[in-house]
Amino acid sequence: MCGIVGVISKSPVNQLIYDALLLLQHRGQDAAGIVTMQGTQCFMHKARGMVKDVFRTRNMRALPGSVGLGQVRYPTAGNAFNEEEAQPFYVNAPYGIVLVHNGNLTNAHVLKKELFDVDRRHINTGSDTEVLINVLAHEMELAGRDVLLTPELVFRAVAAVHKRIRGSYAVIALIAGYGLLAFRDPYGIRPLVYGEADLPAAEGGGKTVMLASETVALEGTGHQVVRDVAPGEAIFVDLDGRLHSQQCAEAPSLHPCMFEFVYLARPDSVIDGISVYQARLNLGESLAQRVISTMPPGDIDVVIPIPESSRPSAMQLAQKIGKPYREGFVKNRYVGRTFIMPGQQARKKSVRQKLNAIGVEFKGRNVLLVDDSIVRGTTSKEIVQMAREAGARRVYMASAAPPVRYPNVYGIDMPTPEELIAHGRTQEEIRQFIGADALIYQDVEVMKRVVGALNPAIQGFEASCFDGHYITGDISVADFQAIESQRTEARQRDEGSNDRTRLTLQSRADA
Repeated sequence: MCGIVGVISKSPVNQLIYDALLLLQHRGQDAAGIVTMQGTQCFMHKARGMVKDVFRTRNMRALPGSVGLGQVRYPTAGNAFNEEEAQPFYVNAPYGIVLVHNGNLTNAHVLKKELFDVDRRHINTGSDTEVLINVLAHEMELAGRDVLLTPELVFRAVAAVHKRIRGSYAVIALIAGYGLLAFRDPYGIRPLVYGEADLPAAEGGGKTVMLASETVALEGTGHQVVRDVAPGEAIFVDLDGRLHSQQCAEAPSLHPCMFEFVYLARPDSVIDGISVYQARLNLGESLAQRVISTMPPGDIDVVIPIPESSRPSAMQLAQKIGKPYREGFVKNRYVGRTFIMPGQQARKKSVRQKLNAIGVEFKGRNVLLVDDSIVRGTTSKEIVQMAREAGARRVYMASAAPPVRYPNVYGIDMPTPEELIAHGRTQEEIRQFIGADALIYQDVEVMKRVVGALNPAIQGFEASCFDGHYITGDISVADFQAIESQRTEARQRDEGSNDRTRLTLQSRADA
């Protein structure tokens, strides 16, 4: 999971992209990068860290131009510790292409060999984004050889990319001297939305076009949301702001990632016509039915959410079972999202730094804690213990999502079964591990039904971590082993290293 944004305007876009990345910071806290284009020259700055730490005034001044893109990174392929795997990625031929990517390619290991042996392209990192940009560059070269580049040729290249790559991908690419290209995988697993804004006369007038991972990035920067990019669709925006679009996949179908609605997206976003906030309310309502069927509501004194994604579900659950909703944990907003921190030790260390219990809400009470999901179980175990230390008489735990039993290969950091508390364990064994007096999970089919009811046009969900069904149909045990092997090798190679091991595009400040 990452956050990506691309902009074409008549005025400088560096501040606009920076503001959009701040609104997408929840999607990745490991690294950030921005590239802008002035004429046909590109300027880039990227580094590990949060947006506000990566970009200083001198960096922003070195990013001129009215076209650009940016990304906040959450590593799922490659290495969390290698700064050179931060996005955007750049290739100088053909044309000069810069690309950001949200998702995960499941056949990256095969493509990497194919690129070297057949396409004569060298991949220098473990990042699947570098694989993706080289596949796109190769197909662009084939489509546009000896002729003027047109939107039709761009779409022909994207169609060829769809045929070669597998997995999840929402992509925004900048083609130097031509414009902005965006496309989405044929299943629409990762989100991508398009919007526009009219510039005031004081800024020269005209239209600004923005593409981003979530509607919150558009709305928060004054853009009007136009529509989602359809699964398999490609959108090309030329330098004058004219939009060209075409369906480039052979059999597209809309199956967005269920984890976006459960946890990843901001509640004020709308993804594929579904309000994330309303989806979480619906999950809370259905979870209330599970609680009622599991235990007498009279045994519960108070419902307490585990901040922050679970709040809508917890509020709705409390209302449905007729119990008070209380805020029992105070969150330190200056500690990142625990789930997306690289490394298990960092996650475990951060839990008590991130949350502190309000003793008066726990002392002598039977509390029902509501979380959006339980993935590794270590955070839940710590929180249950914190509730007991705060004086709770009994501690019950409810998850707005079903048990996470299977690895995710589409861009969420849960690639191995061994890391998942629910894999190979019964619900009772999980309850004992986290130390709760009772444990209630959401039902998989109910989850799909109550979220899917918000947009009948959705054909299904990518919910492989819950149901074990991999929508792309190409996942094998060997793929899991290859992904984990790549991850382990990269971690061992680069952890703790700050060496710059790869040539990067210089910004004006570095030149």
